[in-house]
Amino acid sequence: MPRNEPTEGTGEWDGGRSPGRRKAVRYAVPVAVAGVAAATIGLVPAFAGSGSPDLPKISAQDLIAKIAKSDVQQLSGTVRVSTDLGLPSLPGIGGGAGGFGGGPGGGEKSKDGASAEPQSKLMELASGAHTLRVAADGPEKQRVSIVDKTAEYSLIHNGNEVWAYDSGSNTAVHNTAPEGRHGKQHRAPKDLPEDLKNATPQDLAKQALKAAGDTTSVTVDGTARVAGRDAYQLLIKPKQTASTVGSIRIAVDAANGVPLKFTLTPKSGGAAAIDAGFTAVDFAKPAANTFSFTPPKGAKVVDGDKERAKAQREHGKDFTSRKDVKDFKKDMGGLNVLGKGWTSIATIKGAGSGLPSGKDQGPGGDAGKFLDSLGDKVNGSFGSGRIFSTRLVNALITDNGTIYVGAVDKQALIDAADAAK
Repeated sequence: MPRNEPTEGTGEWDGGRSPGRRKAVRYAVPVAVAGVAAATIGLVPAFAGSGSPDLPKISAQDLIAKIAKSDVQQLSGTVRVSTDLGLPSLPGIGGGAGGFGGGPGGGEKSKDGASAEPQSKLMELASGAHTLRVAADGPEKQRVSIVDKTAEYSLIHNGNEVWAYDSGSNTAVHNTAPEGRHGKQHRAPKDLPEDLKNATPQDLAKQALKAAGDTTSVTVDGTARVAGRDAYQLLIKPKQTASTVGSIRIAVDAANGVPLKFTLTPKSGGAAAIDAGFTAVDFAKPAANTFSFTPPKGAKVVDGDKERAKAQREHGKDFTSRKDVKDFKKDMGGLNVLGKGWTSIATIKGAGSGLPSGKDQGPGGDAGKFLDSLGDKVNGSFGSGRIFSTRLVNALITDNGTIYVGAVDKQALIDAADAAK
C-alpha cells in the first residue's frame, strides 16, 4: 500500500461551492461546547499513538469531499481544548476552575443561576487547557461536559429539553427547545450562544473550510494517529501575507471523514493558538441514559423560560435575547467589514474622543497611562491611536474612537485606517 506523501495536494482550492461542500459536514456533531470560538482556540498533542500510518494517497479535493460527505451522527469521547492567544490573565477567567462557580476557586453560588448559564462559560475557554466529554446521537440528543479537578459543567440537549448544570454552584438551568421549522426536530433556545457549538474539531474544521478559497492553499500533509485512529492531515495556509494565521492543520479520520483534531498556529510561531482534538473517541451509539438529567438533591433549579419571559416583560418589546445584525450595527455605530479572506478587518466607526491619554489630568490620565502600557502608540494619515495585540488578533483604536480589528498584522490595520480616512 503506497504511503501518503506530505506534498500530495492541489496547492490551492478554488473555493467552489458544490452541493457536497455546501453540506460542509452537515452532521458534524453539534454538541454545544463552551468555547471562542474562537474559539472559535498549545496543548500537548492529543495523539493516542505515535508514528504515521500507511494510507492510500488522496488529493486535497477528495479529502475535503470526504469531510463533506461524512454522515456520522453518533459518537462519544473526550476532547482536549487548549487556547493560547496571549491574553492577559484576568480574575475569574482562565484555565483554572475559577470560572465554574462564578469566582476564584469555584463553588460561589449565584442567586440568579448565572453560573450555570451557557453564556457564562464562553470566556472560560478563551485561555488555558480544558477537558471536554462529548456525546451525540443525532440532532435531537447531545451532551457536553467541561471537566475540571474541582467542578464540572454540563449542557444536555434531549428532544425538547435543554439542561445546563454547574456542580460548583450546584445550580441547574432548564430551557425548552423550540421545534424546528418542520415541527419535528427541536433546536436549542435562541439565547444559547452559537459560539458554544464551535469548539469541537468538527465545527472548527467546518469554519476553516468556509474560509478556503482563492486566498488559501490547501494540501494533504501526511498522516497521523489521533485518538487511536488513522487520519489524514489537511494543511490550510493563507496566501495573504498580512494574515497572522500561519497554518491550520486538520486531522481527518481516514475511515469516516470526521475531523479528529484541529490546530491553528500563528505566523509568529510557537505553541498553537487554538488546539482541539479527541484523545478518545467511539463512533458507536451512546447509551440512552447519557442524555438523561435529573437535578441533584438540593440543587437550585432555574426556569430559563420564565426568566426569559420575565426579562421581556421588564424590558418591553425592544428586548430580544439575541439582536440581529442590523441592531448590532446600529448599536455599535456602524459595523463594517473591509477586505476579504484571511485579511478581513472589522471596523466600528467611532464618534467620540477615543481612549484617554496618559497626558490627561486626573483619573483619565491614569487610565491613559495604563492603556499606554498595554498598547502601542501609532500614527498615520488617519491620525493617531493605539494597537492592542494578541498572538492572533490585533486591534487598532483611533483617537476618535473608531476600531479596526482582525487576524492581521499591525500595518494592515494602519493601512485600513488610512484608506478609510
